[in-house]
Amino acid sequence: MARVEEAPMLAGVPSKRPSSLWRLFHSIVGKFILLLIVFVTVPVMLYSEFRQADQDRQTLILKSVREQGRIIAESLRPLVEREGPSPLPELNREVKRYATSQSGVKVLFRPAEEARAQAFYFVAAEPTLAAAELARERDSLVERGVFDNLVQSCQVESPIALRHQRPSGKEELLTSITAITTNAGCWAIITTHSTGAFLGTSIGQPYWKTLEVRLAAVIYLAMAALTIGLFFSIWRGLMSFRDLARDIRIGRLEGANFSVQNKVPELTLVAEEFDRMTSSLQNSADSIRLAAEDNAHAFKTPIAIMRQSLEPLKRIVPSDNPRGQRALDVIEESVDRLDHLVASARRLDQATAELLDPPRHAVDLSQLVERMLAAYVNTFDSRSIVLETKITKGVIVRAGEDLLETVIENVIDNAIEASPRGTTVVVELDREQSWGRLIVRDRGPGVPSGDLERIFERYVSLRPQQLPPPVGTGTTVSERHSTADTEEHSPHLGIGLWIVRRNLQAIGGDVRAENRKDGGLSMILRLPVAG
Repeated sequence: MARVEEAPMLAGVPSKRPSSLWRLFHSIVGKFILLLIVFVTVPVMLYSEFRQADQDRQTLILKSVREQGRIIAESLRPLVEREGPSPLPELNREVKRYATSQSGVKVLFRPAEEARAQAFYFVAAEPTLAAAELARERDSLVERGVFDNLVQSCQVESPIALRHQRPSGKEELLTSITAITTNAGCWAIITTHSTGAFLGTSIGQPYWKTLEVRLAAVIYLAMAALTIGLFFSIWRGLMSFRDLARDIRIGRLEGANFSVQNKVPELTLVAEEFDRMTSSLQNSADSIRLAAEDNAHAFKTPIAIMRQSLEPLKRIVPSDNPRGQRALDVIEESVDRLDHLVASARRLDQATAELLDPPRHAVDLSQLVERMLAAYVNTFDSRSIVLETKITKGVIVRAGEDLLETVIENVIDNAIEASPRGTTVVVELDREQSWGRLIVRDRGPGVPSGDLERIFERYVSLRPQQLPPPVGTGTTVSERHSTADTEEHSPHLGIGLWIVRRNLQAIGGDVRAENRKDGGLSMILRLPVAG
């Protein structure tokens, strides 16, 4: 069973991320949702309270005007109930005396032998109506149902609040209707008031139609639109800043910086700090690259000296001395191991530097893949593995050629090592919208489904370790125990696929592994295309 090493947790870094609810509450989107809730609930609550206050005020006003209408009707009662000469001439004078600039009186009469609402006709009115308007006014009152309660019985004193439009187009409010029964018939005395006297109230109409509610609604909606627009402007500014950061990171804006490209004045100071941070990362990447080269050179020199020193030792130690020969073999293997470790350390440092400051220029990925596959022809032939390619021409990505060579080399090497002799490795490259997609398929054993993500972690290798030398080759028990319990004989450090993912993430791409249904593994790499 292969031994798998987990990447250690960094000290001081919390392992638990904030909950989704906590993040939503502290996000701009969460605050925007909360603001929308406030914008919806507050008007509903205020509208209910104000409508109740308006209804209370309406009750007091109507009580006053209806009392006025009752007094007018009682004042006219002796006149309409009088026996003898017709009361019509005096009735017109009395109606004019009771009417004011803000109120009016309408008197209609229905003969005793009639019982229909249409039988009512005007006998007096103030303001006065032209003869041509009388019939239309009467028909309008009938249609509005003013006389419905007087059809069966002419004994009613009804408080009403009905907005009525006169034939002249002027609107008035019918406030009360009083019926008086005489031997001659049924008299209906209606008091009216100008709607201007009730300006600002909802008498005779829904409360939302009042001037104050409509004005408040316009102001409130304007304020809501301004606030929502402000939130949207902030969100759009942040998204623009995010897009700018991504474009600078993946190299779409070569040589650009945040301070120059930023278009949101409020983010100027943030942009300047981002430029300082970017400059610091670039300097750190250059330092890491330089240190990697210096360290590799410093280690390579003594390793080369040790390797050269082994040659005379091999000639001095006689071939019939198995322990001496074995010691030399162990030293040579250790030197090879040390050489491999130095190369791996250099690759790790280079991967870290490229993650901090990845190269950003246009690379013809199609030509690069074809050129690298051509260099692998002898390797495929020596292992009796068939190479099948499907390369789309002209796939240009923005990255660094060295970075891409490292990625492609690791993926191809893994496919070759996992493929049995006589099988086929398929390499496909195509373009999918704004992505270049490189797929490498092999016919190896695949990877357990639970480890498809773990193989991209640092120091995770699922390849079997090289077995120790068999008994009888001149090694002692202690030597066999040592080689079996360590990884000194394995070249696999579990950093290849980790470097692949880190390099791709540095240029804005990604990689994933999938088990093939008919056996084998597919490595799917996505890289952002240039332009």
